[in-house]
Amino acid sequence: MKKVAISYLLLVIIALLQQSCSYSFTGASIPLTMKTVSIQLFENNAPFVVPTLSLQLTEGLRERVRNQSRLNIIRSEADANFEGRITEYSNKPISVQANEQSSAGQERLTITVNVKYVNSITPKDSFEQSFTRYADYSLAGKTFQAQEQGLIKLINAKLAEDIFNKAFANW
Repeated sequence: MKKVAISYLLLVIIALLQQSCSYSFTGASIPLTMKTVSIQLFENNAPFVVPTLSLQLTEGLRERVRNQSRLNIIRSEADANFEGRITEYSNKPISVQANEQSSAGQERLTITVNVKYVNSITPKDSFEQSFTRYADYSLAGKTFQAQEQGLIKLINAKLAEDIFNKAFANW
């Protein structure tokens, strides 16, 4: 009798799992019918333009999708589409050192991107939203220019994670 009950319970669990309409891969919940995604080049509309920032941000999101999903990235007419623009790239002091020169002790690099995500499979999951990330750094020993590319890489990774999670993990 116990074996029959356990077998029945396992059968019910398997049936429920097969009826699921999406799968989970590293926290992502992507409908099984979604096969393709398009990630357009993010325009740089920030007042201060770093020439390589658009490509770096776009490639960071593409890499995240490649590594964290089974979706094929195509150029257009995909099951899901990302497009957007960089709206802010700013570098500001956040604390001042107490010395004769009153130089900045800590600085903050901030990047904001506005993202439009269209999900053709599940339209209710589409969104348009701004994402902002920053990195703090010190000018003690290194100039901003010497640290800039590393900071951009760090911020872009955080932005790509936020955008991916909003689209595919409902965070």
